[in-house]
Amino acid sequence: MILVPVKDLANAKQRLSPMLPQSARTELAHAMLRDVLEAVAEFGGDEVSLVTSDSFAIELAASHGFGVIRDDSNLSETDAIAMATRDCEARGIESTLVIPADIPLIEASEIAMIYRNAPQMGSVLVPAHDGRGTNAILRQPAALFPLRFGNDSFVPHLAAAKATGKPCVVLSLAGIGLDIDTPEDLRQLVLAPGDKRSQLVARRLDALETGRRPLSGIENGAVTVKL
Repeated sequence: MILVPVKDLANAKQRLSPMLPQSARTELAHAMLRDVLEAVAEFGGDEVSLVTSDSFAIELAASHGFGVIRDDSNLSETDAIAMATRDCEARGIESTLVIPADIPLIEASEIAMIYRNAPQMGSVLVPAHDGRGTNAILRQPAALFPLRFGNDSFVPHLAAAKATGKPCVVLSLAGIGLDIDTPEDLRQLVLAPGDKRSQLVARRLDALETGRRPLSGIENGAVTVKL
């Protein structure tokens, strides 16, 4: 099961408030979610559920034929995924792949790479471009270890994965690696090659300081962590 947690988009991306009003941040969040779900739909290799109570996200899920696991508490990504994981366990689902809604440069080929590199029992972690956060996690079985999301989640997730005694694969994937939280992230989105919806929205909002260049990207690759 691919799980995409989506909080209330009407209040999305507060860390971009110094440069964008809420209406623009919500428009950007809508565009990013569309980009993410289009990549997931193009992949088409697993069942998909959005974990949300947001009306826009629910309508978008229906348009793709995806399921919805309602998250009426809307507290945090961590709580939403814990609840959704219990739901998956109860349904006998064998694996969960958590993908956030703010990684608009994700490609279907990257999702396929996660599954190709996944151990029969174990996990795959995809770090954020700065190495601090975790932008995708596959667990097999579905609740192999608990997830705790935040700005510095990668090291704790890696430690939890290794503590299970099961194989853990770390993949660096450039598209999945860029999550949009800060003004610098937004600059990278604007300057990255391509014309995804979120990039067009960001460029139209003129959120980029003229003349700035993106940080160097991350090359795709895989490392197997030895236990």
